[in-house]
Amino acid sequence: YTGNNSTNAQTGVGFQPDLIWFKRRDSGAQHSLFDAVRGVTKGLASDTNAAESTISDALTSFDSDGFTLGADSGNYINLNSATYASWNWKAGTTSGLSGGTITPSSYSINATTGVGIYKYTGTGSAGTIAHGLGVAPKLVIVKRTDSATQWSVYHYEVGEAKHLALDTTIAESTGSAYWNDTAPTSTVFSLGNGTDVNASGGTYIAYAYVEKRGFSRIGKYIGNNDTDGAFVFTGFKPGLLIQKSISGTDQWQIRDKKRGFNGAIKTLYVDSPEGETSGD
Repeated sequence: YTGNNSTNAQTGVGFQPDLIWFKRRDSGAQHSLFDAVRGVTKGLASDTNAAESTISDALTSFDSDGFTLGADSGNYINLNSATYASWNWKAGTTSGLSGGTITPSSYSINATTGVGIYKYTGTGSAGTIAHGLGVAPKLVIVKRTDSATQWSVYHYEVGEAKHLALDTTIAESTGSAYWNDTAPTSTVFSLGNGTDVNASGGTYIAYAYVEKRGFSRIGKYIGNNDTDGAFVFTGFKPGLLIQKSISGTDQWQIRDKKRGFNGAIKTLYVDSPEGETSGD
């Protein structure tokens, strides 16, 4: 979509989103993530470890078929004539969750789409959070919202003893303070006692993803350094692809079908505010 620094209603999403990730395409500007659990005025940026910001006039509502933007005086997601990408996820169930040793203060989940959003306060001791998704999440992303700490990523192929960081290019790193060396189960995901995920009194947001046949695929592949590349079977034609080398310090790359595949590939980088590039 194109920004206008005024009321800007975007429709055609097909559902009311509960998590929206925005990125300006044509120039260097931070990523912006908003979710219905924290509210429309609370933004986070995947390319920095900064605490959440209160932004009163950028995203103004989650709508039944999309979202509405405001005047955006900070030019985060609606600068006049600038072009943007947005990626949207549906959750929506906000009651009935129980279990775990850390109780979210608010949440939004959807077992059908395999998405969960959880706001919680850290305890400083290893614990668990009930996710309500029915099967074990294969991807969990946690960000402390009241302090500058890294975006911590659990990926089942990286394992419960290691983590990645969404805002940096680090390779997989070992540390039990993140996931307590415990893989998620069909009912809960685990947290260690580390500051990045569970400091006493710290406030956090967690995004959990379950793999759904025909909808989402979370996995690992081995590169072959061939011009034809490696074929990765997903079982469906993806609309969004996010990838990261777990063995090296390469960037997180994000591509989608709206901005171009197959000879017209446009790449954005999760860990960087830079504008989109061609190639790769």
